[in-house]
Amino acid sequence: MAPASCALCPRLCRADRAAGATGICGADDTLRVARAALHMWEEPPISGEAGSGTIFFSGCSLKCVFCQNHEISTGNFGLKIEPERLVQIMLELQDQGALNINLVTATHYAHLLPWAIGRAREEGLSIPIVYNTSGYELERAVHNLGDLVDVWLTDYKYASPDLAAKLSNVHDYPDVARRGLAQMCCEIRRRGGIEYDDRGTMLRGLIVRHLVLPGHADDSCRVLDAVWDVAGDVPISVMNQYTPNDAMRVAGGNLTRAVTDEEYEHVLDHADDLGFTTLFWQEGGAVDESFTPAFDTTGVLRAADA
Repeated sequence: MAPASCALCPRLCRADRAAGATGICGADDTLRVARAALHMWEEPPISGEAGSGTIFFSGCSLKCVFCQNHEISTGNFGLKIEPERLVQIMLELQDQGALNINLVTATHYAHLLPWAIGRAREEGLSIPIVYNTSGYELERAVHNLGDLVDVWLTDYKYASPDLAAKLSNVHDYPDVARRGLAQMCCEIRRRGGIEYDDRGTMLRGLIVRHLVLPGHADDSCRVLDAVWDVAGDVPISVMNQYTPNDAMRVAGGNLTRAVTDEEYEHVLDHADDLGFTTLFWQEGGAVDESFTPAFDTTGVLRAADA
């Protein structure tokens, strides 16, 4: 049952989704998924060589103007499914050899996850659950998922409230992300800390992601300062895959271009200076559509229904 007064994310929009109203995230009383397939392009401890069993949920509580996945985050593209089908998708991905189940932008469906993950476990799901989030999470929501989520793959987008308001329409993002990250660290410590298998696959833990934006390398450095202050020497992923979308090309300014090598190296150097020992980074020339998955509803329906 969808919430009658939705407070699943920090926007606290109170939409009556149970009656079919739509929240700021774009979700109503239905569950909508855009793609479910093996994904090879996450960080190495997540994708490994076999791939991450990635489930892309439709809608998003943020409205980032530069979003790579805007087709599903703002357009709400995807197919309606029942929670029972979500359980079967997880099991099918495991059968395909997935190293984990990677729930991408599931914040607005968090009320369904305890049942779905629990049922999947009962039916034989044995691989880790990865919660792939924008970082815009309530502390209580993180705590409520603490026994279900094995790996937190969280963004930390901004240090500046003004930049967060301009690009994601959420002035409180830095404060929310900081508190959410602290809670994720608490949940992982409570369960025994970060753990890898003998192949280097993360079985339990967290990775903090940050996308460097053109013209905002100094804010990126302040993000890394905040991560170090809150979480210490956790694995971080500093990404260089900013891709201007049509809206950015029209708007003009720095966001019409790629991140320069100098900007990216400045941020990486700052990460080294702070003391991060597990740092994932990307080669230059990342501005193209190859980093955007094909949202074609692959794997959402059963083969017999597709």
